[in-house]
Amino acid sequence: MIDDSPQVLLFAVVGAFVTGWIVAKIGAYFGNRGSSSQRDPKEARIRSLEAELRVARSSTSKLEATMEERDKELKAAAATIDEYAKRINDQEAQVEKLKTNLRDSVKKTHQLRDELSDRAEENLRSTVKLMQVETELSVIQETASLLETGKMTVDMALEEMDDGHNIVKLKT
Repeated sequence: MIDDSPQVLLFAVVGAFVTGWIVAKIGAYFGNRGSSSQRDPKEARIRSLEAELRVARSSTSKLEATMEERDKELKAAAATIDEYAKRINDQEAQVEKLKTNLRDSVKKTHQLRDELSDRAEENLRSTVKLMQVETELSVIQETASLLETGKMTVDMALEEMDDGHNIVKLKT
């Protein structure tokens, strides 16, 4: 009978698989029922801690990457600050140098003004003296011309000089 029908053989094989599957399910049900009540709470805690450890490690690696990036940014900022500090120091030194030059220039300008003022005063005195000398010279020339023409005598000229009308004293 088994040889006669391939359908019967097929049904037998399918039935065997279904029966094996049902027996496996029943065995698993009864096997799990006993083991679930005997599960150790320490194992659950260990699994929980392992999961937390994996999460912490991934968070740590992310934070380390972020920290390295921030460290690079900090170094770049520190380099920029150092560069700006150097520029500021150079500019402050230049400002001090310019202040010193300005003070020296102001001092020199005051000295030159004083010297120019002294020279102007001296020039004015010389001009006044020159005018006085020219006046005296013209008086002397007039006196000399009067003496030549005979309109005035030497005694009259000396009397005029003694009266203080003439500034120049004749040397005899």
